Amino acid sequence: MTAPDIRKVLVLGAGKIGGTVADMVAEYHRLPVTLADRQHAPHEPGDRLVTRTIVDVDEETSLVSALSGHDAVINALPFYLAARVAAAARAVGIHYFDLTEDVAATAAIRALAVDAGSVLMPQCGLAPGVIGMLGAHLAERFDELYDLHLRVGALSRHATNGLRYNFTWSIDGVINEYCHPCAAIAQGQQVSVPPLEGLETLVLDGDTYEAFNTSGGLGTLCETLAGRVRNLDYKTIRCPGHRDAMKLLLHDLRLIERRDLLRQVLENAVPHSREDMVIVFASASGLRRGRFEQETRMARIQGGHLRGVDRTAIELATAAGVVGVFELLRSGRLPARGFLGQEQVALEDFLSTRVGSCYAALAEPTSGRPSATPHRGSTPAHTWPPQARRRTRKAPRP
Repeated sequence: MTAPDIRKVLVLGAGKIGGTVADMVAEYHRLPVTLADRQHAPHEPGDRLVTRTIVDVDEETSLVSALSGHDAVINALPFYLAARVAAAARAVGIHYFDLTEDVAATAAIRALAVDAGSVLMPQCGLAPGVIGMLGAHLAERFDELYDLHLRVGALSRHATNGLRYNFTWSIDGVINEYCHPCAAIAQGQQVSVPPLEGLETLVLDGDTYEAFNTSGGLGTLCETLAGRVRNLDYKTIRCPGHRDAMKLLLHDLRLIERRDLLRQVLENAVPHSREDMVIVFASASGLRRGRFEQETRMARIQGGHLRGVDRTAIELATAAGVVGVFELLRSGRLPARGFLGQEQVALEDFLSTRVGSCYAALAEPTSGRPSATPHRGSTPAHTWPPQARRRTRKAPRP
């Protein structure tokens, strides 16, 4: 595969995730990055790589003007803007990545990618994203795959409210995945299951959690593994009690029918927190060399530093997903045009990227040497990169 010439990157959405993506591209690839949003954010003094600007995505002229002059765009805007930005990127002829979990947006982007002269790659974050790479990797390790269970949680470490939860990422994203049907495979058949159902208890490293169905986490993995697995599902990990509280709000109080009101309630009642952690867990079972076996992988990701600024676990984990596949494209290790699903990315390739160390615990244990141990202390697990400790840069303004 030929490595495309990518010299300048546009990041749309200057929130916490978008800002982390921009800094990660600048730090690890030394590329000039334009970080754009509707509102102007002051340029950080002394930052020669990240330039901030204003773009109104609802205005076609503004969007096309911003895309022009760049070789790739990473879309960190809300899910309902994904198809619009992807269509403009295809028209301009630049590579497109996003973080959406929305099934309808991904279907629209997939249709746009037919005969496209550049890559259109949605769902490049954590889930969907890295979890799809992990699922496909485990599936390949069995002669006959029976069950594949994928679990991911972005958890607040010190939630004290009745929801047992603080927001660590987008409120709109949480509501979206709690309200839409969820793809799965049951007894070899692709099915749709309701969100918030399938409640189960998980004990991971001695800690007790719950998990339940949420939408979008599998991306296109159900299609890819159709006919190759008996049972496949994705569930979100939360602290015990969270699912029942959300079911009360969504169904008993019928706020699923009034999502604008639900958003107002949650925004005013549930605090945001930067004290978080991310858990990635996968379990696969089936036949290997005629014997029934199970294999699991797990990673705990904590916050850390990037370019001298404290970052949360979900910011680092999500940004690493998209920046990792961006690196693989730029180095010629991915096809340079058309639609790409996350499971088309080899897990080993992703872990070998500059940001892959974020997920090092997911690697296959190497014989004769201990596997990576997940970090569980209160100090940051990763410094992005190690030399960032010597940097003195102000934290981004809220």
